[in-house]
Amino acid sequence: MADTRKRRQNINTLLLVLIGFCVLAIIEILYGQAQMKIARERLALEEQNSRMLEELKEEWGKQPDGGSVAVMSGEAGTAGDEGKQDNLPVKATSQPKAEKTDAGDIADKKPEMKEEDNRNYDMQIVILGDSIMDGDRTESGAADIIGEQLNAKIYNMSMGGTTAALMPNEQYDFAKWDSRSLLGVVNAIIGNINTDIFEGYAAGEVLKTCDFSKTDYFIIEYGINDFLTGQIPRSRYLDGGGTLAVDGVHTYVGALDDAVNRLKNAFPDAGILIIAPHYCQVFSGDTFIGDGYSIDYGYGPLVHFARGAGYVVGEHEEENIFFFNAFEDSGIDAYTADDYLADGIHMTPAGARAYAEKAAAMIRENFKREE
Repeated sequence: MADTRKRRQNINTLLLVLIGFCVLAIIEILYGQAQMKIARERLALEEQNSRMLEELKEEWGKQPDGGSVAVMSGEAGTAGDEGKQDNLPVKATSQPKAEKTDAGDIADKKPEMKEEDNRNYDMQIVILGDSIMDGDRTESGAADIIGEQLNAKIYNMSMGGTTAALMPNEQYDFAKWDSRSLLGVVNAIIGNINTDIFEGYAAGEVLKTCDFSKTDYFIIEYGINDFLTGQIPRSRYLDGGGTLAVDGVHTYVGALDDAVNRLKNAFPDAGILIIAPHYCQVFSGDTFIGDGYSIDYGYGPLVHFARGAGYVVGEHEEENIFFFNAFEDSGIDAYTADDYLADGIHMTPAGARAYAEKAAAMIRENFKREE
């Protein structure tokens, strides 16, 4: 009898062990399937962004190298005096654990404009930027979140794939203007150029509907594409001394300076928030290539471009122009990249909210101070 009970106990124990192994096996299978799904989605995103990057590089590649810069004609530009020297030290960062994709700014999109509404807003904000502000025009995108945070009417003139500076082959000639860069958008707002080049873009609709004289704040957000082209210097002034033989408007810092000067001359009562490019990562497939502190395409890492934006603000600090150093103060870094960056460059909804809420807080503080 005792032997029978003992055998039953052994059998029950064995059954429990077998059931345990089966449960573990099922969990492993489900986990494996989930991982495979994630891997497939990641590969699809990699392929999509790789195609976008190649298209953008192909477009850049069609433009001749900028050994010399075309002479300006029409109204003279105000850039080129952006400073004596802006030495910007590289800051070390720990290596991220994220697995992301090859990325460049998404090519120009042609999103539909939202219908006008009759709500009472506290302020009017015009956004000038690239795909960081243009890529997601829903309530989860940075531009809409800024509007939500500030009860602001947003006129978003951002266009994916654009730069702040003119490309080497582009002339600062109002009669022949063909650039949709920051300088193109600013000169279109002021009325210096023909705006046909913006037809089919949200920016073109904004140009037709916005009374820019009512603008409380302009937000300028550029830099990642300027960096990625490898053709746009951060500044005319080299680290350690020396000056590049280019006009300021063909550099990132010079283009920002020109844009600020023109906007302030045209709209002296409007504030300007300049947002530096945020922290980014670059991957080749699953292989981490580097980040905004380490990768250099010829004119310094991205962090140098970010600090160059800060330099421009410093030159205009008495003119209600202020700076959001998104590279170092947005909360997007090597530790949060998994949650905040969708492809190493463009933001997830969580990243966009963290970024936009901080930008909005800076405007809110400035707005109250001005009141």
